Amino acid sequence: MRPSQVELIQSSFAKVAPMSEQAAGLFYGRLFEIAPEVKPMFRGDIAEQGRKLMGTLAVVVKGLSNLDAVVPVAQVLAKRHVAYGVKDEHYAPVGAALLWTLEQGLGPDFTPEVKDAWTQAYGLLSTVMIAAAAEPVPAEPV
Repeated sequence: MRPSQVELIQSSFAKVAPMSEQAAGLFYGRLFEIAPEVKPMFRGDIAEQGRKLMGTLAVVVKGLSNLDAVVPVAQVLAKRHVAYGVKDEHYAPVGAALLWTLEQGLGPDFTPEVKDAWTQAYGLLSTVMIAAAAEPVPAEPV
């Protein structure tokens, strides 16, 4: 990712972060609308899940200028998501719901350049996560 793309992501996320609860609600509403098959994976409090989502996004967005630090976190997250039933095909609707949510939250500030930057970042991280999820889990020592 280019530094200018990282800056666009960070500055646009700073505009969405103050309305994180609303953004998370929009995200999950859209996700369940376009991919209803994922809804059963969310058994707990969806508001709490939204807080976790926005917190994770904040960490990732902040760390985009140092991908070497973000990639291992994404890999661990991907492995954890396998236990919840997340499959490769779930990443596309999550990305679509994320972009839609950003568009709703940013309005006219969701420019083609901002959309492209977020698309690039999500594409990169989802590719890393899909690869990590496919790795065999090491056996526990006996």
